[in-house]
Amino acid sequence: MKKTLRISLLVLFLLVVIFVGLAVYFLAKNTSVFSGNLDESQLVANNQNTDVLQDKYTQLQEQKVSVPERYKKGVFAEARTLSLPIDFKISLWAAELDNPRQIDWTNSGTLIIADRGSSSIKLYKSVTSNDYVEEVATVDTNLNQPSSVDFYNGDLYVGTQDKIIVYKNLLEDGTYSDKIILVDNLPTSVSPASHKTRTVKIGPDQKMYITVGSSCNLCLETDERRATMLQADLDGSNLKVFATGLRNTVDFVFKATPNAFTIWGVDNGRDLIGDDLPPEEVNIIKEGRDYGWPYCYGSGINNPEYPERSGYCKTETEGNTFGLQAHSAPLGLTFLVNDDLTQRVKFPQLDFSNDLFIAFHGSWNRTTPTGYKIVRLNTSEANSKEVNFITGWVTNNSVWGRPVDVKFDKNGDMFISDDSANAIYKVEYVGVE
Repeated sequence: MKKTLRISLLVLFLLVVIFVGLAVYFLAKNTSVFSGNLDESQLVANNQNTDVLQDKYTQLQEQKVSVPERYKKGVFAEARTLSLPIDFKISLWAAELDNPRQIDWTNSGTLIIADRGSSSIKLYKSVTSNDYVEEVATVDTNLNQPSSVDFYNGDLYVGTQDKIIVYKNLLEDGTYSDKIILVDNLPTSVSPASHKTRTVKIGPDQKMYITVGSSCNLCLETDERRATMLQADLDGSNLKVFATGLRNTVDFVFKATPNAFTIWGVDNGRDLIGDDLPPEEVNIIKEGRDYGWPYCYGSGINNPEYPERSGYCKTETEGNTFGLQAHSAPLGLTFLVNDDLTQRVKFPQLDFSNDLFIAFHGSWNRTTPTGYKIVRLNTSEANSKEVNFITGWVTNNSVWGRPVDVKFDKNGDMFISDDSANAIYKVEYVGVE
C-alpha cells in the first residue's frame, strides 16, 4: 500500500514539474496571456506614424465611423472611431455577419462574402438605401469553414477547408446552373494549431491557384500539400505543388502588366521565439521556389530548432521580399490595381501607385499587442517598411475589430472585412481626383 502511494506521489510530482516547466516555457516565449493593456505610448506607436516622414497621408486623423441606423446595435450600438488620412471617409457598409472572411463582387457590383461562422456564402447589395447593403441571397450553406471567394467569368470559386468548389453561372439571386467540386480532398485537421483557410484565385493565365497553410506552428509535414501554393487547371485537373515553405499564406494577388504577371502573397510567421521574431513576410511567389518554412524564416535565417540548416537556408531558399512587424498576422492584401487593368482608380495614384495595402488581423501571443489595422507598403523601395493607413480597432483596454480582407471594387472604393465586429467597411477618397 505504501509502495503504491509513493509511486502515485512520484507520478503526481513529475506531472506538476512537467506542467510548471511548460508554463514557464510558454510565458518565457512572450505570450500575451498575462499582458496588461496598452499604455498611451504603446497605443500611439501602434496607431500613429511617429517614425516616418510626415505628409498629408501619413498624418492620421480620428473620425467617427458613419453607421446606418439599422446597424446601430451590438458592436456599433456605441459610436466607433477610426484614424485615417485626411480626404478619406470610412463608413459601415454591412453588419450582422458571422465571421466574414474574404470578399469579392459580381459583375454588377453585388458583394460576395465568405461568411465562415455561418458556414455559408452570402450575397449583399443595396436595396433600400445607397448608404449600406443588405443580405439578398445565400448561395450555399453547410460548408466546411468557407474562407475565400473569387468571381471569375461568371463563375464563383470558393475555398473551404477540405474542398475547392465552383458555382457555374452565378446569378444575382444566388442561384447557379451547377455546383462542381473541383478538389475534394484537401488536408483537414481539428487541431487549433492547424491553419484551416484555403484561398483560391484564378490567375491571368487561367490557372487556379490555391494556398494551404501548415498543420502546426513548426513541424515536418507528412502531407506535401501543406504550407504550399498549389496550381491546377480550371477543372481541378493537373493539381500540383507550385511553391513550398509558405507557412500560412492566407491571401495573394496577381500584379499584372499587359504581357506578364507576378504573384504577391503575405505569409504568417511562426510563434514562440520572441516579440519581434520572426518578421511576417511579403513574398513574390515563383514556381518551384522554397520559401523556407519550417527550417527558415525571413531572408534565409534558420530557426533555432534547426541549426544544421543554416547553409540550406542561406543558399537554397527564397528570402522574403519585405519583412513586416512580427505577430501582426497579415491576411488580406491588394494593390490599387491588381489583375484587372480596367478598374477605376480613385485613390491618389501619384502617392499610392506602388503601395500594397495589407490587413493586419492582430497578434495573439505578443507581450505588447500589435496590428489590428490597415497598412500600406511602398513596393518600389527595396527596404520599405509598412506605414499605418487605418488604425483604431485596438484601444487602451480592448480590441473591437480585426481586419481580414482588403479589396478595391471596380468603382475604385476600398472595402474591408472584419471578422470580430462581423462587419464590412467602405473607404472612399473624398479629395480631388
